[in-house]
Formats: sequence, structure tokens, C-alpha cells
Amino acid sequence: MQIRWLTAFLDFTPAEFGDEVTFWRAIAGSTVSPPRGAHREFATLEPFNGDAHLRVQRIQEGPGGVHLDLHVDDPHVAATVACAAGAVTTGDHGDHLTLTSPGGLPFCLVAWNGSARRSRPIRWPEDTISIIDQVCMDVPDTRFERELNFWQHLTGRPAVSTSRPELVALERDRGLAIGILLQRLDVGAPDSTTTAHLDLATTSVDDEISRHEGWGATVVERFEHWTVMRDPAGRRYCITDRNPRTGE
Repeated sequence: MQIRWLTAFLDFTPAEFGDEVTFWRAIAGSTVSPPRGAHREFATLEPFNGDAHLRVQRIQEGPGGVHLDLHVDDPHVAATVACAAGAVTTGDHGDHLTLTSPGGLPFCLVAWNGSARRSRPIRWPEDTISIIDQVCMDVPDTRFERELNFWQHLTGRPAVSTSRPELVALERDRGLAIGILLQRLDVGAPDSTTTAHLDLATTSVDDEISRHEGWGATVVERFEHWTVMRDPAGRRYCITDRNPRTGE
């Protein structure tokens, strides 16, 4: 199984959809495609160059969140590999399948449409460069090792240590626009399912914070190399000081 492309999907409730799409379009520096789907529930955040790696969806049930689409040659063959590694199939929609990881994180296997060109980061008027380029999986401590092993197996990418023991990255595929990071949640915290949030890489965290606050985001907590933000609907994400061109 080869992952040809990765797409990060933002899932919004009907009440959030319009305003949240406007916010994330602004933060990404993108345009929004015409809606599609049986209920006009899908749209793409179109970059100014390269192929899209961010999409949005209006969901009818649940709180929303972030999930990954794995673009592969044959979703059904890939589902066999994923299930053998511990995933559970939750729906077969012909051209794509919905699954959950061993930790309960939803993801999709979709037919590859030829996407292969990474978009370049956006240069903003204050000369800051940034790009939304990473999905961070928030994994309960009791589920972490199994979840990490699953995503290593499914992606074929080895784990890479970071400066923080609770953060483990998967070796980045230079051909993909999205990287994967796993975060081990606090030992002793109530057990729950794995969730995910988006990370943005920038050359100036402070400039990005100011720009995001102008669109209605708020600062939750600051750390040495990243700042946790909350978007206007309360969704958490991170602004990090990684290199926007390499993801490192």
C-alpha cells in the first residue's frame, strides 16, 4: 500500500460551517471551491499554487473535529491492510471507505486523483511565511503505543523523536503536503478516544498570533516553540516555529 497524497479534513457542525470555513480560508490564505456532494456538504480550500491538501465538511452528527484522508490506488485493498493492523471499517461508499484507528480516530481511504504538487507557503504583508502542514493526533496515554505502531505500519514511515518526550513525529514524506505528529496525553488522564488538531508552521509565531486574533482566534497557552490557539468556534490548533518550507 502506498499513500499517494494526504488531505486534512475539517469537520464542522451545521451551526459552525459558514463562519468556520471563512476563518480557515483566511488563515490558510486560500480560496474556497464551489460546494459539492449530495447535500453540498464538501468544499476544498484551494491554495494559490500546488494541489489542495485542506478540505472542509459539514457533518450532521457529532461535535466535528479533524480527520485525515489517505489517497491510495485502491481503497479496498488499502482497507484490508489497515484492518489487519487494527483499524475498523465503519462505511463503504464505493470510491472511498471510512474507518477508525485502534484509538478511535476517524480517517478515510480515498481513490488517488493524481494530486502530487505541494503548495508553497504563503508570504504575508508583514513578511511572515506560514502554511498549515501538519495533523497532530492527541492520543490518550493508554492507547499511545498501539496508535503509534498502527500509523507507522499504515504509512510506512518510522517514528522520529522530538525535543519533547510526549511528542513523536512520523518521518516526513517530502512528496506530501501534510505531516503526522502524535502527542501522548497526560498519564492518568481519563481514557478517551484519539482526536486530532491542525498545526501551522511559521517564521514568526508572534506575527501569526496577531493575524489570527484579528480573525477572531484567541491564545490558550504559550510554549517555547509553539502556541495553542482556539478558533472562533472553540476548536484548538497550534502555531509552531517549524520551517514552513520543510516542516522541520
